[in-house]
Amino acid sequence: MHRLYHFPLSPFSRKARLVLAEKKIEVELIEERFWEERSEFRRLNPAGKVPVLKVDDFILSESNAICEYLEEKHPNPPLLPRTPEERAEVRRLVSWFDDKFYRDVTVNLLGERMMKRITGVGYPESTNVKEGARQIKMHLDYMSWLLDRRRWLGGNMLSLADFSAAAQLSCLDYISDVDWNRAPLVKDWYATIKSRPAFRSLLSDQLSGFPQPPHYANLDF
Repeated sequence: MHRLYHFPLSPFSRKARLVLAEKKIEVELIEERFWEERSEFRRLNPAGKVPVLKVDDFILSESNAICEYLEEKHPNPPLLPRTPEERAEVRRLVSWFDDKFYRDVTVNLLGERMMKRITGVGYPESTNVKEGARQIKMHLDYMSWLLDRRRWLGGNMLSLADFSAAAQLSCLDYISDVDWNRAPLVKDWYATIKSRPAFRSLLSDQLSGFPQPPHYANLDF
């Protein structure tokens, strides 16, 4: 039995959900309001962060550790390429989206516009929102540059790099903060990812008081 403690608009939770779904692993999703710091959840992960994967009595936290564990335990379909050089490039991009994109863009847009309201910690800082809106242009341009040279972000196969990027962008798309017209190659890539069966549960996410925009679940957006 796989249980995933997650929050719907956590990009790291979404990455783990995408990997589980792509590998057709049945999982029970348990929504965790991690900012409430439940003692039961703290016992699962003292860091107090989602996602957390529980497989029988085995407990694992941190999205990269979870995704690499699933890749080793369930190697088909593969989400890491075969050669060390190709794997290194995929892992570099996973780090790019989990770290740089998240800090530059997701924290400044999703964090300010929505998560502050959900967690009740204050109001959006306009300076941060403006910085996120500026930074996302650079990241979309970089993704366009990659996709102009490769079939997928990390190379010639769908990989963890694509799911890491899609997890971040899907959260921002929920709040209509992606200018898809700026990056047609990224839009086409995202439409392809969005059409995969693994993406269906993300498209059905609904947060109380924060309805998804009309285009969010539209495959022909």
